[in-house]
Amino acid sequence: MIRGIDHLVIAVADADRAADELEAATGLRCTGGGRHERFGTRNRLAFLADGSYVELIGIEDVGLAGHNPVGAATHRTLERGGGLATLALCDDDLATTVAARRAAGIELGPILDGHRVRDDGEVVAWRTAFGDDDLVPDGVPFLIEHRYAGVEWGPEAMAARAAYRHPIGSPVELTAVDVASDDPRVAGERLAATLGLDVHAVADLAVAPIGPHMLRFRPAREMP
Repeated sequence: MIRGIDHLVIAVADADRAADELEAATGLRCTGGGRHERFGTRNRLAFLADGSYVELIGIEDVGLAGHNPVGAATHRTLERGGGLATLALCDDDLATTVAARRAAGIELGPILDGHRVRDDGEVVAWRTAFGDDDLVPDGVPFLIEHRYAGVEWGPEAMAARAAYRHPIGSPVELTAVDVASDDPRVAGERLAATLGLDVHAVADLAVAPIGPHMLRFRPAREMP
């Protein structure tokens, strides 16, 4: 079942430098990250108190990155100058969600195993499923199911994340994400059709409540 927004994928030229810039500009500190060795990417992560996070992701091997949807989206976004490449939704039972959407006639998946290696050598693992072959910011987010274990995703780590005080002075939670779209209504309809989520048209917005979060598609002309 889809539980909420899991993370934002922000394409950057250099993950370490971007982490420093993020902290200086917003008071959010990156305390996690590592390499996706199979996909030629490296990231830094700013964990938030509600379990979501901001991923700053850069490319170390363009050839390898092109073989993974997130890596390919990162590369395309960097060619446009960087920024939001896509976002992920958290699912606690990915197999059931994919089966239900397929039963409804929607091709979602296949489910792919993924992992990265932290700088301390620990392997962080997850599974993903994609509704769009080519990820774009106002397209259908991909789904991710984490393996909640280890020093980064185990119960103690999640509790520490919820209490962590960023340099801004307190724990930080995600409440909403606004995404620029040339046609918010079409973006919302595509999200509803692919993932079965409730999406509401409000004036020239498309608004999707997803667990504790709100995803809003807004007209690109209103968002610099």
